[in-house]
Amino acid sequence: MQIRYLGHATFELSHEDTTVLIDPFLAPYNPKAPVGPDDVEPTVIVATHGHGDHITHVVPIAQRTGATVVAIVELAGELAEDLPEGHDVRDPNLGGTVAFDWGWVKYVPAWHTSTTPKGTVNTPAGVIVNLGGRTVYHLGDTCLFSDLALPGRRTPIDIAILPIGGHYTMDRVDAVEAVKLVGASTVIPGHYDTFPAIETDAAAFKADVDAQTDATAVVLAPGETYTA
Repeated sequence: MQIRYLGHATFELSHEDTTVLIDPFLAPYNPKAPVGPDDVEPTVIVATHGHGDHITHVVPIAQRTGATVVAIVELAGELAEDLPEGHDVRDPNLGGTVAFDWGWVKYVPAWHTSTTPKGTVNTPAGVIVNLGGRTVYHLGDTCLFSDLALPGRRTPIDIAILPIGGHYTMDRVDAVEAVKLVGASTVIPGHYDTFPAIETDAAAFKADVDAQTDATAVVLAPGETYTA
């Protein structure tokens, strides 16, 4: 499986004919994104929550590609209103798993807030994606909290993607503690350096993870790909 970082919290997971795009927020609105909404070809789009910096390009990409959209129920309802009638939109809630022929997507808690630009209040979440024999936990936007340890008790986490920018989410120091809770063997930072408020030192995060945990931190520049 390949994991491509597209800046901010946007990640693309690919294996064979399946591409899962998480939290599409691309150029020109995302100043770190190396591509725009016309440059990706997902089969599934997954949203962790409804803030604009996570859903800006869900609808235009889904309209163009026909990709299945997965989001927490209230957010899924809003997104479905802007998509053609009959478009495949899945609407789980926390704890819900959506099965596909290639694997599954499960929603788990995150501690954050979420109201869409249109005013729909929705519950923020983390998402666990099982694809290509690997289990990836994208924590979404969250602070540090102890229940981050729970998802891995049922399904061991291979790779965790977690925010480190601070201000709106956990910072890089709290993120090291989150790594210890999640228990993944590989961790990839996101949600940092997009704007001044969330600038941080990703190299220092990697050094702390490598020194204080059993995990390996992989820092990707926007556009880079990690093969798991």
